[in-house]
Formats: sequence, structure tokens, C-alpha cells
Amino acid sequence: MKFETSPIGDGIAAVRGVGRLNMVSAPALRETVAVALAAGRTRIVIDLSGVDFVDSSGLGALIGCLKSARQLGGDLRIAQPTAQVEMVLQLSNLDRVLKSYGSTEEAYSD
Repeated sequence: MKFETSPIGDGIAAVRGVGRLNMVSAPALRETVAVALAAGRTRIVIDLSGVDFVDSSGLGALIGCLKSARQLGGDLRIAQPTAQVEMVLQLSNLDRVLKSYGSTEEAYSD
């Protein structure tokens, strides 16, 4: 799984990938977010519309990225999770930590 980053506002980056967010692809997500953070984009939106599967490694990567962003005074939000991803977030109670939004633009519209 390859991740793409695009700026969507001042200090905001949207990260999007297609496929499975699992132990194989989780390191790539962490690296992609780390690059965005190093570039000064401390507010991150992970677009999950193309992610059809997430496992515990993927959840760990999301939480690790959230922690990294917050350590730099930023935040991480998720957008458009698929049904499977939403179910895993609910079962793990991470939907309370990672609030989902309807679009990448909506995530930081406040």
C-alpha cells in the first residue's frame, strides 16, 4: 500500500492510501505522516475511504501518528472510514479517540 500526501490548507496535510492497513503497510503510513510533520504540516487528516481492511497494526499506526502530531502541537483526524474500518474502530473503542469526518476538508473546517 502506498500513501499519497496533499496539502489542503495552511499546516494541514491529507494522507490517502488504497488497500489494507495492516502490519505490512503500517510502517509506510507512519513514515508518510512523519514526513508531513517534518515539513511543518502538523494537522493531519487520514482519508480512509480507500482502506478496505484495518487490523491491530493499522490501528497502532493511527494512534502512533496521532501521538506524533500532538507532540508537535498538532492533531490527527480521520475521514471517510469504510464500514469495516468503522466497525473495528467501534469494537476497539478507538472511535472515541479518532473522531471521523465525512470528508478531508470537513475534518479541519472548525
